Amino acid sequence: MKRSARRALVALTTGAVGAAIVAALPLPQASAAAVGSATGYASSNGGTTGGNGGATVRATTGTQIHQALCSRASSSTPITIEVSGTINHGNTTKVSGNSCNTAADRIELKEISNVTIIGVGGGAVFDQLGIHLRDSSNIIIQNVTVRNVKKSGSPTSNGGDAIGMESTVRNVWVDHVTLEASGGESEGYDGLFDMKDNTQYVTLSYSILRNSGRGGLIGSSESDTSNGFVTFHHNHYQNIDSRTPLLRGGIAHIYNNYYYSLNESGINSRAGARAKVENNYFQNSKDVLGTFYTDAAGYWQTAGNILDNVTWSSTSGENKPAGPGMASTTTVSVPYSYRLDGASCTPEVVRSTAGANTGIRTSSGSCTPTNPSPTTPAPTTPSTPGPATPTPTPSQPSGTNLSLGGGADGSSKAGGTSYGNVKDGNLSTYWSPSGTTGSISIKWGTATTVGRINIREVSSAVTSYRVLNADTGAVLKTGSGAGVISFTPASLKKVTFEITGASSTPRVAEFETYAS
Repeated sequence: MKRSARRALVALTTGAVGAAIVAALPLPQASAAAVGSATGYASSNGGTTGGNGGATVRATTGTQIHQALCSRASSSTPITIEVSGTINHGNTTKVSGNSCNTAADRIELKEISNVTIIGVGGGAVFDQLGIHLRDSSNIIIQNVTVRNVKKSGSPTSNGGDAIGMESTVRNVWVDHVTLEASGGESEGYDGLFDMKDNTQYVTLSYSILRNSGRGGLIGSSESDTSNGFVTFHHNHYQNIDSRTPLLRGGIAHIYNNYYYSLNESGINSRAGARAKVENNYFQNSKDVLGTFYTDAAGYWQTAGNILDNVTWSSTSGENKPAGPGMASTTTVSVPYSYRLDGASCTPEVVRSTAGANTGIRTSSGSCTPTNPSPTTPAPTTPSTPGPATPTPTPSQPSGTNLSLGGGADGSSKAGGTSYGNVKDGNLSTYWSPSGTTGSISIKWGTATTVGRINIREVSSAVTSYRVLNADTGAVLKTGSGAGVISFTPASLKKVTFEITGASSTPRVAEFETYAS
């Protein structure tokens, strides 16, 4: 990887490992299914209904998810699994049975069909643990977060893919999920959303993919062209180096996505692939469409896209950018109906609908988010509460929070916390230094103007601070407390909030940055 994406998200830990036998882990019954219905190519080939019509159970560990699959009458018996809490290596074991084929180091949906996995209650986080689909069909994954899945280092899971599909997979709808990493291949991560070895009829919708070297691929090599019929719509790609996605053969429909900070390349159509690319919004990015790193050309049909501060490389032997004109090189027809939002409103629509724990809102097709049917109830089983939500700070800044497109680092971090938690848009995750003082920074690949920050603590602890231009060491502001801090705008690549005094160990939920 030429340049790794810059950020860090992190691990939480949960309780003891569940028993690996069905009888030891009774699952509470629940009463819901996936919200809405599959769109795009997942609605073709007979449609994607997941576990609709089957039993619904609740799971708070990975072992319980496997147990639910193994408890079915057959591998095709419909089931909806409502998930809450944090799923990780510590609570995910292999479970055996005639209707399943599971593994300890991942959530394994192997040789099965007719399954829905949906996050409920306070949310479902698959932490350092990927979801693997193999030889399976009719699967829905909705309203979950999958983060920091590694292929090298420790722990490893699912070949480094957040969600990976391979070997004759059909009809998968992944909706309202958040997939994130903390870097690129050199940091141990691979793709966020990968499909290979004959995977077809897939839709990824209303999802966030961020902070990764690789967004995802269709086809593992130039000879793996049996994949295709994939729709990507209303997704938010943030701080991705490349592969948004990489297409090797097959057909993809890519519309109403919001791309922000694609660092090296974006949609990479290769080896005869054909992509219909329409009404997307590309911002602060490089080489957002073309054929890259190969002589095996791919093709595209474009319409209605907006390019906002997009730069283009020169054409060379293995790099053929589509810009600056992004003229069509093929035509693509799709077999389903769909509603297009205007490209100009796509960022606003996507920001208010995409990702886990956003209410599973969708777009009406007229630049207006809509609310779905009532969501599933909160879990009836006890769960460990997360940290308190920070008290809203008065006079919140307006404008774009620039931290969402940047990376993060710091002087130290306490166990169970991460630098990247201060820029994930989630007030229930946080960073703490290893003591009562320390520093946390937001950084970008290019100079960015910052004139105001907002330090959102879980509870008030910071008593004194300095804000630094980390490029030069200049002190931009000193003061007491935290919250909204204004200073003379500075153009910089890295801004640091240094905690010089605190009444207890600080917990910073968000380090927001604004131009003014």
